[in-house]
Amino acid sequence: MDRFQQLRLLEAMLFAAKEPVPDPVLLERLPEGVDLPSLLEELQGMYAARGVVLVKVGKGWCFRTAEDLSGYMVLEREVPRKLSRAATETLAIIAYHQPVTRAEIEEIRGVALSKGSMDALLEAEWIRPRGRRRAPGKPVTWGTTEQFLADFGLEDLTDLPGIEELKAAGLLDSRPNLGAIAMQADDTDGEDEEDLADAAEREAYLENDDLFDAVETEEQIVLDE
Repeated sequence: MDRFQQLRLLEAMLFAAKEPVPDPVLLERLPEGVDLPSLLEELQGMYAARGVVLVKVGKGWCFRTAEDLSGYMVLEREVPRKLSRAATETLAIIAYHQPVTRAEIEEIRGVALSKGSMDALLEAEWIRPRGRRRAPGKPVTWGTTEQFLADFGLEDLTDLPGIEELKAAGLLDSRPNLGAIAMQADDTDGEDEEDLADAAEREAYLENDDLFDAVETEEQIVLDE
């Protein structure tokens, strides 16, 4: 297959995909030996001035409406319930400080973390359990998902807005602790964290409707002891 046909096939695959497609999946479906980075770069160039553009979201590639035309697009979607301020603040803390534990979220917010806030974020598929802190009780740590990046139009976490942008959007109030939300985690991020044993364990967490209750109960037992 010549390069032009490779480009056509890549273009068709990305247009047909419902979600961003990661490089390994593209390579599985393209002819062996193709130069995928070069093809993606060329395809991006072809669409650079078009109404849709090729962008990287998280670890995958997809076509999106050009940013300068987004204001002309009207999207109608049913929103089951509005995200509460508590859930919004919790999501912001997880996004900027991941991996972060429940206790750390509560410390930053200055109030107890409700089950409803976590349930709403889990239902939206914006957060997931990442691992366990190497600390007494091994509390579960939380992080954001690829779905979070896709829904918020981010390529990766470095694209997160700064503190002033969050304030302008009304996502931060005047509480002192919340002013620290947009500070990135320090250089030791992840060094004191153990990954969940395997994919099956992570999936079991996500499939458990009583996930937050289970985590909360486990942490309470450790405290009681």
